[in-house]
Amino acid sequence: MNFGSHETTGPDQTRHIGNTLGKTLSGGEVLAITGDLGAGKTCLIQGIAQGLGIASSDITSPTFTLIHEHEGRIPLFHIDLYRLEKPTEVEAIGLEEYFSRDGVTAIEWAERATPLLPQNRVDITLSHEGGNNRRITITKKGEL
Repeated sequence: MNFGSHETTGPDQTRHIGNTLGKTLSGGEVLAITGDLGAGKTCLIQGIAQGLGIASSDITSPTFTLIHEHEGRIPLFHIDLYRLEKPTEVEAIGLEEYFSRDGVTAIEWAERATPLLPQNRVDITLSHEGGNNRRITITKKGEL
C-alpha cells in the first residue's frame, strides 16, 4: 500500500490511485475516507473496486441506501454516511459489524463515525487543489 500524499489532475488519475491501492488489499481493512462534497471519494472507491476485481461501473454512491455490497476477489462493503448526522443514526446501521468481516470496508464521510471506527484502519483524505486537481493523503492508523 502506497501511503503518503498523491496529487491527481483528473478522475482517471484518482481512479488509478484507487486501483493501485485496491490491488494491495487482502481483506479485513477499513478505509475511512473523508473529503468535501465533490472531492472524488466515490471516484477513488471505483478505482479500489477495480483493484479488487469489481467493475468500476458497478460502483455508485450509496447515499440513500447507505451500504452497497460488491463481490470481487475480495468483497467490498461501500458505505456512505453523508445523510447521517447523529452518532445514534450511525450506530443504528450496524457499521461495526462490517469491521469484522473478511472484505474491505470503504466508508465515505467517515468523520461522522469517528468514535466507532477501529483503531487499525487506513485514513484517506481527498482535498480540492483547484480545477480537477486533488490531493489524496493515505495514512495508516494502528496495525494493519
